[in-house]
Amino acid sequence: MEDKITITEQSFQRLEEKETEQVTGYRHSVWKEIRKEFLSNKAALFSMVFLSVILIAVLLAPLSPYDPYEIDISQKMQGMSASHIFGTDDYGRDYLTRALYGGRVSLLVGFCSMFITVIIGTTIGVFSGYIGGKLDMILMRFTDIFLALPSMLLMIVLNTILQPGLVTLIFVLSLFSWAQVARITRAETMSVKERDYVIATKNLGAGSLRIAFNHIIPNILGPVVVAASLGVASAILMESSLSFLGLGVQIPVASWGSMLQSAQVHILDTPRLAILPGVLIMLTVLSFNLLGDVLRTALEPKIVK
Repeated sequence: MEDKITITEQSFQRLEEKETEQVTGYRHSVWKEIRKEFLSNKAALFSMVFLSVILIAVLLAPLSPYDPYEIDISQKMQGMSASHIFGTDDYGRDYLTRALYGGRVSLLVGFCSMFITVIIGTTIGVFSGYIGGKLDMILMRFTDIFLALPSMLLMIVLNTILQPGLVTLIFVLSLFSWAQVARITRAETMSVKERDYVIATKNLGAGSLRIAFNHIIPNILGPVVVAASLGVASAILMESSLSFLGLGVQIPVASWGSMLQSAQVHILDTPRLAILPGVLIMLTVLSFNLLGDVLRTALEPKIVK
């Protein structure tokens, strides 16, 4: 006579608690892994220090004694000096102050568009991967359409049709960036939903929203955080490109891209005007990419013994 296996609610609870302990152990080791990766990767450590300095500098930009928008023709095109470390531009404005205020705009666009992108992409990806069926097919075909669109061309068109500005820029960047995040979160969700504790929770009668917010999203945060880091870099680069074309933030507001646009007429006689914003864009984007690589390595699933 075959032995009968009786599965009770207490059995499911014990299984869920066991899985939760394993996940908690993994989370506790995450910061240790991140620290280990930074200490072993000098380039990543430099990127973290650089980003920290940039963030502090742009936040403290209002402490500058110079007004980034005040025009003083008598001081135009001054060279580097003790009073103007990076000189002045063709309107007599302190160039370092303009670069710091421009960094505030570029980073604001990067972080805001990344936040919106992650919210939209994660929502679509989680529900597509968890519910599956026709909803999954419809959402993924919708996502594929956005992945196939010539995003840069459409960004230019939309910025031309709509009123160019900070809000429009964030909206356009978010509109064409969420699809990749949705793909990543869908794949992770399809893997997580097959784990024992998720199946147990579902069998106990938990609703889809509870399972999604309590069990799936917390366990796919690793890839989402990596995608967010890389998304900030991509958004800053796209903002700089659109502002360089005159389709980003408008005069007199400065961003690193608009500063490059203004500097192009002086590229031969005063190259420093293009070098400063260009180097800031390059190092910031590179630093976020290196940060993303470190987080990807540190957040890779590991067996907890």
